[in-house]
Amino acid sequence: MLPEPSTTPTLLVLGDSLAFYGPSGGLPADDHRIWPSLVAAELGWRTHLCARVGWTSRDAWWALTQDPLVWSAIPRAGAVVIAVAGMDSLPSPLPTALREQIRYVRPSWLRRRVRATYARVQPVLAPLGWPMALPPAVTVAYLERIRGAIDAVRPDIPILAVLPAQHHSRYYGYTQPGQPRTSRAITQWASEKGVPLIDIPAATIDHLRAHEGNPDGIHWGFAAHRRVARLMHTAIVSGESDSPGSARAAR
Repeated sequence: MLPEPSTTPTLLVLGDSLAFYGPSGGLPADDHRIWPSLVAAELGWRTHLCARVGWTSRDAWWALTQDPLVWSAIPRAGAVVIAVAGMDSLPSPLPTALREQIRYVRPSWLRRRVRATYARVQPVLAPLGWPMALPPAVTVAYLERIRGAIDAVRPDIPILAVLPAQHHSRYYGYTQPGQPRTSRAITQWASEKGVPLIDIPAATIDHLRAHEGNPDGIHWGFAAHRRVARLMHTAIVSGESDSPGSARAAR
């Protein structure tokens, strides 16, 4: 006989590398020190983390619509966190479609040379703030597609989102001029749709500026993961999913 399906709720997270990177690099999706695992443990739930390095809100939408593992998690989900948008707001001297093709360049020596050239150019051009990985209007359009699709099949499920994370990274010239624009667009969307927002930047930027996170200046140490987890847990258990609002960072 097949085992009975678990009745334990699942925390479904659609994220980027900030959901699973620690101070020394990427970690397994079930590592107990990353914020999705911390939130689920506090709630007594399971975790389903669907995330990848460099994911934008567009990639989260593709995951929701194309990944059958995500489909299987939705019926058991106790809450969904759309934890993307930080990458959306990053400056991208090459349009995203072109930048993502670098991995396919052959032969390998040419690929390495193209990648090294781009790495040198990116910090120099990043202060221009254009083009961005995704314009704010496109980010919001994908967030709304995700929210609407989940709401269509599970109108009872709490959906949370995040403000775009900030970095303190030499790889982007220590600048992120598009972040405020993306934040404003997401805040307006969340207010209109009643989606609670987690203030990721307020919880993590001082941590990065103090060099307490990953040396890349983008990803966090475990102290920041714990701060983010507290915000997520508070937003879920407080019932803020029933009304617009923003979970502010504990200082």
